[in-house]
Amino acid sequence: MGADNSGRAIAAAEALGLAYAVTRHGPVRSLEEAATERGVAPHQIVKTMVVRVSEGDHRFVLVPGDREIAWPKLRALLGVNRVSMPSAEAAYDVTGYVRGTITPLGSATPLPVIADQSIAGPVSIGAGAPGVALTVDAGELVAALGATVADVT
Repeated sequence: MGADNSGRAIAAAEALGLAYAVTRHGPVRSLEEAATERGVAPHQIVKTMVVRVSEGDHRFVLVPGDREIAWPKLRALLGVNRVSMPSAEAAYDVTGYVRGTITPLGSATPLPVIADQSIAGPVSIGAGAPGVALTVDAGELVAALGATVADVT
């Protein structure tokens, strides 16, 4: 665990036909620091969360960096009473990425994607390795991933 898997994420972005720019930076300690290093505003950083709906049923949830998942909204969207965050090990097993580097691009297991409706314009999404991100157009990303767009924050 912990390898640089950015090549896999970049190859997936290319296969989806996404226009992107790669940003590489050193360790950061906050959302604001990450945004500064990537040349974007904090809300333009998109976190990729893996959620567990049931045994063997996981989803990616894309959330702006300055927001959190609203669990009641997500449960209502999915029509379930319970959604949880898998352990770091379980998330790695599903995605092939270490927590903190998870991206829907090039995941070991293709998962359905839910994108918060507030994600728009140019965004910076993790690219499978610490300090590596891809800046992409949110609309193109959502379309390429076939994401469900909803208010989940």
